[in-house]
Amino acid sequence: PGPERTRRVFVRDLVLPCLIGVHRHEQDGRQRVRINLDLDVAEGDGPIPDKLTNVMCYEELVADVRNLVGAGHVNLVETLAERIARLCLVQHQVRCAKVRVEKLDVFSDAASVGVEIERSTPTV
Repeated sequence: PGPERTRRVFVRDLVLPCLIGVHRHEQDGRQRVRINLDLDVAEGDGPIPDKLTNVMCYEELVADVRNLVGAGHVNLVETLAERIARLCLVQHQVRCAKVRVEKLDVFSDAASVGVEIERSTPTV
């Protein structure tokens, strides 16, 4: 058989309030974070019937990310990105997750600061 067919499922510019940061002034108030996801999702070999049950539901994905971000304080954007990547890779069809987390209100002269990571499921 040839290489596995995949599709890219993405979420762009999801902005959420988040308790994040190591500094004292970041401990009490929420900051805006922007999250971008690119997921490589296995397709299978044949045509995909036109039913939601046959694809990854990005509505559920966004709800899961919202719940994770709202679950409590995290010190580092790196930690949040790792948690989001793990959340994505739990889905059996996700092969690779690229996660970007940006804090939007840190510097008045910069649009954002943050991190981007890429994580994959182990190859068999």
